[in-house]
Amino acid sequence: KIADKQATLKIDFLIVGGDMAGLACAVALRRVGHRVTVLEQDNSDTLNKRRESSGPCRIAPNLSKILYHWGLKNELRSIAVEADQVNLLLYETGELLGTHYWGEEVLRDTQGEFAFTQHAALRHLLYELALFSGAVVRLGAKVSTVDPVNQTVTLAESGEKLQADVIIGADGPTGLTRRLLRPPVKEQLAAERMNMYSMTIPREAIMEDTDLAYLYSQKYTTMHNWFGHGRSALGFPVVRFFYGFGLFIYGPATDVEYDTQWDQHISPESLDSLLLTAEPKLKKLCRLSEEVICTGVWIQPELEDWVHQSGRMLVIGEAAHPLPSGSLQSTAMTIEDAAVLAKLFSHLRQRDQITTFLWAFQELRQPRCDSVTTKEAGIILCMTMEQSEVQQQRDDVTRAKRDMGKGILGGDGEDSPESPEWVEVKDVFGYSAEDEADNWWVQWGLLRERAKGTDVSYETLPIQVKTAVSH
Repeated sequence: KIADKQATLKIDFLIVGGDMAGLACAVALRRVGHRVTVLEQDNSDTLNKRRESSGPCRIAPNLSKILYHWGLKNELRSIAVEADQVNLLLYETGELLGTHYWGEEVLRDTQGEFAFTQHAALRHLLYELALFSGAVVRLGAKVSTVDPVNQTVTLAESGEKLQADVIIGADGPTGLTRRLLRPPVKEQLAAERMNMYSMTIPREAIMEDTDLAYLYSQKYTTMHNWFGHGRSALGFPVVRFFYGFGLFIYGPATDVEYDTQWDQHISPESLDSLLLTAEPKLKKLCRLSEEVICTGVWIQPELEDWVHQSGRMLVIGEAAHPLPSGSLQSTAMTIEDAAVLAKLFSHLRQRDQITTFLWAFQELRQPRCDSVTTKEAGIILCMTMEQSEVQQQRDDVTRAKRDMGKGILGGDGEDSPESPEWVEVKDVFGYSAEDEADNWWVQWGLLRERAKGTDVSYETLPIQVKTAVSH
């Protein structure tokens, strides 16, 4: 595959955090020639245990198209199952409100595909690719202090001090780097507190139950979404480390307050009160789970600056723009971040461009991430809408489309007008992060370089690189 344009000036990046955001950033920066070290606090044993209990993950088209551009289509398809359809049901009764089959429509309109996998499977793919591309990934490297002014990071156990040209904070919404930019503050999604429960049910257990086997006998690979009063659920098949059915359940929080970390395990029996009003099949499905992870659903206050005043530290992913737990776009936003950052730094020729590119990153990404966060919070509120006239209207409109043989997003068929809902979906799914970065460079980056008297007539030729990643 033809690699991305290589940076003329190649610099050193230290990435704090080795989950999805940090690894994707490492892959993207290596693609344009920069030197990268990733510091992940968990050791290999801990990561292996997390792989075994990993939750489900949805891959949006705006994510998959970036991975396809990176030459990972075959690798992605080996760990994921392509999604074709969504069903909307009522949480309390199981009534099928409506369905929407998108099939090739998504690929045609967004240049990407919708797919399902496990979080650990996608993370492992990025981990392998980061190593394959030449990044240094240090496990068990917990960071105790970060000094953005001197671009140094100190490791907790050894006291070792590392230095780079740029520090990237990819350590999540409660991580050290975000706290350097503002004190931690939590804000509720709505007036009532809410939790999200994540689990993966073994496929064999589902197939042995005649009431649940329908989940795997659909004509198309389907995501099921149950809308309820103050609670909801969504489930979909996943592949990779074992075949199973991923399930997210949103509901009122208990007396125990959970943060946004994904390492808080509870017993399946703890879901009994949440499932009191659930339809029988959904209850049976949840009771087949062997392990449940609970996380709080928060919307963090907006982080005003993603760049430290030193101009040499940037936060990305959940450290910059955390989304509500379980959001469809959570993973996609981190991959978009990586793609944009690498595109900008592919144009690096002089050190005085570093700070400019970091601020350009925020300029490009913040409006997009704010918009997506608002949409994702709105989706959760819509799914968990309490019984009301608005909720009844929502259900009646969806039923009417069903009874007319239309998909829930409308606009069925090439000759049918697109519904506002589908136009909005395309706006999110069809977004090209790399194109946005290219546009910024053409419209503003080159202009600034010319204003400095820089010769911008150069062009770096692409080079041939290997793209295979073993599994």
